[in-house]
Amino acid sequence: MTTSPRIRPPRTADERAQLLGWLDMQRAVISWKCEGLSEADAHRSFLPTSPQMTLAGLVSHMRWVEHLWFEIVLLGRPAEGPRFDEDVEDADMRVEGVPLAQLLKDYAQQCEVSNEIIAAHALDDTGRHPDFNATSTSLRWILFHMIEETARHAGHMDTIRELVDGEKGYY
Repeated sequence: MTTSPRIRPPRTADERAQLLGWLDMQRAVISWKCEGLSEADAHRSFLPTSPQMTLAGLVSHMRWVEHLWFEIVLLGRPAEGPRFDEDVEDADMRVEGVPLAQLLKDYAQQCEVSNEIIAAHALDDTGRHPDFNATSTSLRWILFHMIEETARHAGHMDTIRELVDGEKGYY
């Protein structure tokens, strides 16, 4: 497995730099866990009760989670996309036939959009969407949640990657 930059933020950095640093590090782990995978392995399912929980499915899920919290909750844009397909369970993780490279590209682009939104807002700014308790949700809270969400799924990816080919490692 080759390495992607996974850098912890400086210990003395200000709050914003630390929040963004930890989030960026976890985002890098998501991408790192996919390095060198075949398409078959990226889409391989190990959990009979959660068949969409594949490395590829998790990358897609993380793309849509970024979209949800920064574009929809914070900016108030319409709640559209596979995360909102109530008729299909785990719709945002259903990626059969979608190449891993495309999923990683989409995730990276979404993270760039998220970073632009973050840069344009104060940590105390609150969401604008009429739902999701957005008006009581600050950008600070969203960043903490995104660190938690991304790290949680990076942990899932640690386990799946080890099952795929024995590769392991944190950062």
